[in-house]
Amino acid sequence: METITINIDGCEVKTEKGKTVLQAALDAGIYIPNLCYHPDLTAFGGCRLCIVEIEGMRGLPTACTTLAAEGITVKTRTQQIDNVRHMTMELILASHPADCLVCKQNLNCELQAVAQYLGITEKRLRSQTKDIPVNIDNPLFDHDLSKCILCGRCVRACYDLRGAGVLSFINRGKETYVGTAFDHSLADAACIFCGACVEVCPTGALRDKDGLLVEGSRREETLVPCKYNCPAEINVPRYIRFIQQKKYSEATAVIREKVPFPNVLGNVCTHPCEMVCRSSELNEAISIRLLKRFAAERDEKLWKKHSQKALPTGKKIAIIGSGPAGLTAAYYLSKLGHSITVYEALPVIGGMMRVGIPEYRLSSDILDAEIEEIKQIGFDIKVNTRIESLGNLFEKGYSAVYVATGAHQNARMGVEGEDANGVIDAISFLREVSLGYTVELGSKVAVIGGGNVAIDVARTALRLNAKDVTIIYRRTRAEMPANTEEVEGALEEGINIVYLTAPNKIENKNGIVSLKCIRMELGEPDASGRRRPVPISDSEFIINYDNVITAIGQISDIPEGYQLSRGRGGVIETDKTSATSRKGVFAGGDVVSGPATVIEAIAGGRKGAINIDRYLGGNGIIDEELIPAEEYEDCVGRKEGMFYQHRCEMTNIPVEERLNNFKEVEMGCDEGAALKESWRCLQCDLRLSISSVKLPPKKYSIKGVGKGN
Repeated sequence: METITINIDGCEVKTEKGKTVLQAALDAGIYIPNLCYHPDLTAFGGCRLCIVEIEGMRGLPTACTTLAAEGITVKTRTQQIDNVRHMTMELILASHPADCLVCKQNLNCELQAVAQYLGITEKRLRSQTKDIPVNIDNPLFDHDLSKCILCGRCVRACYDLRGAGVLSFINRGKETYVGTAFDHSLADAACIFCGACVEVCPTGALRDKDGLLVEGSRREETLVPCKYNCPAEINVPRYIRFIQQKKYSEATAVIREKVPFPNVLGNVCTHPCEMVCRSSELNEAISIRLLKRFAAERDEKLWKKHSQKALPTGKKIAIIGSGPAGLTAAYYLSKLGHSITVYEALPVIGGMMRVGIPEYRLSSDILDAEIEEIKQIGFDIKVNTRIESLGNLFEKGYSAVYVATGAHQNARMGVEGEDANGVIDAISFLREVSLGYTVELGSKVAVIGGGNVAIDVARTALRLNAKDVTIIYRRTRAEMPANTEEVEGALEEGINIVYLTAPNKIENKNGIVSLKCIRMELGEPDASGRRRPVPISDSEFIINYDNVITAIGQISDIPEGYQLSRGRGGVIETDKTSATSRKGVFAGGDVVSGPATVIEAIAGGRKGAINIDRYLGGNGIIDEELIPAEEYEDCVGRKEGMFYQHRCEMTNIPVEERLNNFKEVEMGCDEGAALKESWRCLQCDLRLSISSVKLPPKKYSIKGVGKGN
C-alpha cells in the first residue's frame, strides 16, 4: 500500500493512499468531531461536524469524504470551524430531548460526548422536539425516534454491513424519519435482528432491550450469551455458521476446540446455551444440541490435522475416576506432555456416562467411539481399581492427583422402611442395567423423585417390561428439575406422574410394597429458589406397588484415606483453582459440584487440567486452534419470514417401537432440517466484528483557538 504524507495542525502525518483526511487524523490520534461517520460504513458527510480547512481548497470540506493527498495542509481547529461546528451541533440538539446533555442512561452516547467536547453544556435554541413514544413492540430492540439525529448510520449498516436493506429514510424534509417500508414491524420487514443498527447508533435512538450491557469486559458475554452460558464456552455461532456452509467437519472441529465429547453432548447435553438463545425473543431458541449432534455424526476428523501433543514433561499425574471430568482432564493433560494414569473402580470406562445414562439416550457405540478417540492421545487406564489412599499414589511418584470420582451413591430419603425388600436405589438400578446384569422388576413400579435420574429410571423400568410406572414428585411440573424433553418423552411412553405427593412410610407386606404418601402444597421458596412443599394435614393415602425405586439425589463416596476437607453435602472443598485442602491434590466434576450434568463435568475437567499444569510449572493453556480462522461473509442478506420460522425439533422413533427395548429414541435430523435450523441463527457474534468509534477526549477548551491555530 502506497504511503503519503500530509500536514494536520502542524504535524506531519503519514497515511495510506486512499484514506480520507478524517481517517488519517484519527489514526494519528488527532480528533476531529464527527457523528455520521463510522469506520465500517460509506461516508457521506451528513452531520458536517468534521469540517476542516484545506490549503488551496475553497470552503470547509468534510474530512470524512475528502481523500488525503500528498502534501496537503489541513487545519482542524480555527475560529471559523469552531463557530460552524457549534451552530451545527446546536441545530442537532434543538430537535433532541431536553435532557440529552445531562442524561446518564447511555454512558457511551456519542452525541453527548461530542457536544461536551465542543463546550456545549446546555441547549440554546428553542426546542423543536416532538413527543414521540418509544417503540417497544419489536423484539430485542427499542426505537426512540425522539433521539434520532438522521445521521444515517443505521440505514447504511443495514445495507452496507448486512445487505438486508430493512431500514431506510421515510419521507423527505421536516417529516423525515428512519423506519421500515410501509411502517411494517421489523419482523414483517424481514429484519435479521443482527443488531448492527444498534451497534452503530450514536445517540441511543436504537438500543437493546432490558438495558443490555454492550461495553466493558463483559461485552462479548452479553452479546453472545449462548457461548458464555455453555460451561465449556463452545463457540456456538461459529460452528452453526459452518453448518450453514455445509462444512460439517469444520463445525465439529470448532466444538472439539473446547470439548472431547461432541457426539455425546449432541445426544445428552442439557443445552444451557438454548436457555439464553436470543432467538427465543423472536419465536423459539435455536436447536443447538440438535445441530451439534448433526455435525458430530458427519465428522471426517479434519480437526486431527491441527491437533498437537507437547513433548514429555516427565511429570506423572494420577486421575481417579473415568467419567467426563476425569477423561477430559486426562485428555488435556496428556496433550500438554504429562504422563497420565486413570484409575477406575468400575469394570468399565465412562463413569456416569456409562452406568448412569441409559442406552436409549446414549448408545454405547457413540460413547465407545469418543472414548477410543480420547485414549489415542496416549494415557493409561486401570479399571477395577479403587483408590483408598492418596498417600500411596504420591509414594509411587505422582506429582499431582486429580479426584473425579463423581457421585455414585444414592441419597437416602429418610423415610421409615426405605430399606424394605422391593425398594431399590436408582443409582444401583441404572448401573446394573448398564452393566448387563439381570434386574428383576414387578409389573407395577413407583419412582420417587423429579430429576433426570428419576425420569431415566422410570423409562428404563418400562423397557424392563414393567407395565405400570408412576413417578411421584413432591412439587409441580413447573418446579421439576428434569429436562422438558425427557419429561415429555416419559409422558409419551405412558408413564404417570403424580405431583404434590411425598412418601412418608414404606412397608413390604407379603411381597407387595405398600407406599404411604401424603399430599403437599407449595409454600414459600426455599434455598433452591423453588417453592417449598408443605404437607397437607390428614391427606395420607396408600398405594401398593411391586417395586419402589428411590431417585431423590446422589452423593459422593469419598474414602476417608483421601483426607480431604468436605463441604456441605459431603462434596470435596476446592478453591478457585480446583485445589483441595491437600497439597498437590485437585478435584472436579460431581465430587465437587454435587450431581450435575455432563457438560458441567467436562468444564470441571478442563479447569482441573489448566490448574494442574500451572501447578506443575506449565502455562495452563489447553485451548488449541483445530480449524484455522476463516474469512466469513457478514453480509447476511435478507431472510424473508425468518421471524415466523419454527424451531426444528429432534426426530424420535415412534412410541410403539420403544417399548421392551433400549433402541435409541432420538434420531437426530436430516441435512435439510439442519440447514433450515442453522439459517434461523441470528449470528450474534457478527456484531462483535463491527469497529468501535473513537470518542473525543474528555476535556476541550476553545480558548486560544483563533485563525491560523
